Amino acid sequence: MSRAWWSGTVADLRATGTEAIVAQLATRLIETHRLNHEEQLRAWRDQVPLLVAALAGLPADWTVLLEYPLLRLGRRIDTVLLTDRAILVLEFKAGAQGFTADGRLQVDDYALDLRDFHAGSRAHPIVPILVAPRGPPALLAWPLLWHAVVPVLEASAATLPALLADVVARVPTPTCRLDAAGWDAAPYRPVPTIVEAARMLYARHGVADLAAARADATNLTRTTAAILAAIATARGKGGHIALFVTGIPGAGKTLCGLNVVFAADSGAAFLTGNLPLVHVMRAALARDARAQGRGPRQPRRETESAIQPVNGFLRDNRDRPDPPHEQVILFDEAQRAWDADFGRRKFDHDGSEAALILDIMARHRDWAVVVALVGGGQEINTGEAGLAEWGTALAARPAWRALAAPGVIGAADPRQRLVDAPAPWLGIDPVLHLDVPVRSIRSAAAAPWVEAVLAGHTAAAQAIAAAADVPIRITRSLEALRTALRRRARGLRRAGLVCSAGARRLVADGLWPAFPHLDADAVAHWFLDRWPDVRASDALELPATQFACQGLELDYVGLAWGGDLIRRAGQWMPRRFVGTAWQTTRDEARRAYAINTYRVLLTRARYETLIFIPPGAATDATRAPAEFDAVANYLTACGALALEPAADPVPSGTDRLL
Repeated sequence: MSRAWWSGTVADLRATGTEAIVAQLATRLIETHRLNHEEQLRAWRDQVPLLVAALAGLPADWTVLLEYPLLRLGRRIDTVLLTDRAILVLEFKAGAQGFTADGRLQVDDYALDLRDFHAGSRAHPIVPILVAPRGPPALLAWPLLWHAVVPVLEASAATLPALLADVVARVPTPTCRLDAAGWDAAPYRPVPTIVEAARMLYARHGVADLAAARADATNLTRTTAAILAAIATARGKGGHIALFVTGIPGAGKTLCGLNVVFAADSGAAFLTGNLPLVHVMRAALARDARAQGRGPRQPRRETESAIQPVNGFLRDNRDRPDPPHEQVILFDEAQRAWDADFGRRKFDHDGSEAALILDIMARHRDWAVVVALVGGGQEINTGEAGLAEWGTALAARPAWRALAAPGVIGAADPRQRLVDAPAPWLGIDPVLHLDVPVRSIRSAAAAPWVEAVLAGHTAAAQAIAAAADVPIRITRSLEALRTALRRRARGLRRAGLVCSAGARRLVADGLWPAFPHLDADAVAHWFLDRWPDVRASDALELPATQFACQGLELDYVGLAWGGDLIRRAGQWMPRRFVGTAWQTTRDEARRAYAINTYRVLLTRARYETLIFIPPGAATDATRAPAEFDAVANYLTACGALALEPAADPVPSGTDRLL
């Protein structure tokens, strides 16, 4: 059965009649939407006859799909036209001003979504067409190559018939005809950003709908099922259990947590010390509510209960004798839980954050569940104790038992080691480790390559780069970086600059590494708004630091490398800028935090990371060219390719940024 609200051949479209088609579309509209029925019905009554007229004389066996849903975007394509050789994506805009920049970005993004996530769309060109029935279309610039997603074409009611005929005449005859039935039945597996996922899960879509385009869907569903089963067991039989969900960067740990919070009937709360993540998700859901004509109060209350800053949860419950409302909590980035020394200094509490959380949840006499979502090697700040502190706290609390994947036992890095050896309170379940990357859309090679690079394993990094395209490029020009990001960020794909908060001398290159990550409005504007709002990420002006972007992502990342992590004598050398000079970091914990910072920054991109390594200045001892050259040479030796912006085609719509 087709996903489209109406589907049929061109002959079916001609024979069915406008009112019958509109009636079928209206039935689906009433079933799924509460607002704007009359406006939508009028639009369909205009569009269907226009489409029938435009298809006159064209092959009757082409397939027409009306209102084709794109789950990731929460929107529908007006019309998908499947010819024998190309996929045409048509978006209709009423009014004389239909040819807007927003309209071009929208239809371009629809086409890109099909290319990236629809399995049947990878072997044939995809042609986005913006149709404004009464508008004056621009002069056509026909693509030289009909490959992947071509630039957006424009048509009015008068020019659409000729445009459709011309497209088919110009697209080369394929070696394999496009099979319309096969296309309609092909898997559509979107990989949403974490913000898009929160929106979808809040609307009660399941995690199975969010399967990765290249990952086994069971990678996420089995882990989520294991969490839900443990919750059900605790609820039914009683007891207190802590689950540890580990995984590589970008493997979907936060996604699993959100799915449990929004989909499980458990009164669960998602706790995080990552305030930017809280701000962005709450703002996104509130904006959705306003866009749907609903007041933001109810969504705000629901999301404030479901998504909470962990420090607020601890302050509210630390000294209360009663148990908290929540019997299930999911603690994101649990490896960042603070140790006892930090707790005494900052929170006047004689114990670690892990111990405090377990003690608060143990006030539930019948049952409670703590799900700790653990990102290995992402501790980025003083006092972050890693997984070891959780093991210490559990061993001292016999009322608790735990479940985790085998890798938490005896891990080489003490911060990633729950226990040194098997313990009677610890059960093992391999599905609690996520090792399939779902953030990186085009290549799974980015995460292991970054791991090898930061570990100093040049040969391993070279082997990874030789076996697969590592989506990382290097440039020594900030201007080239910005130009390349703008060229790549077609449609509604989002680009942005990031840097380490310790990269203090990037100021000399015109970048200020002091993003206000605790400012809710600033974070929401950066991640949710679009150019020409200068506060948005794609303005490419203010770089986000690791504190702002951990747990979040961008489609295309421009990483500005700072002098706080350089290469010397074949080793990474973390440094701090104090006064007027760099000081070498000797403390092992601080060295680990510095390297972890770049692990976070290097794994934020869904499509590609472009690294700007400054040229330095011979007259400035704080920006020695040789130090930056050493970083560039090392990354090149590891297999990173040079950025070649001149080789990139200029997509439509980029004049908004260039």
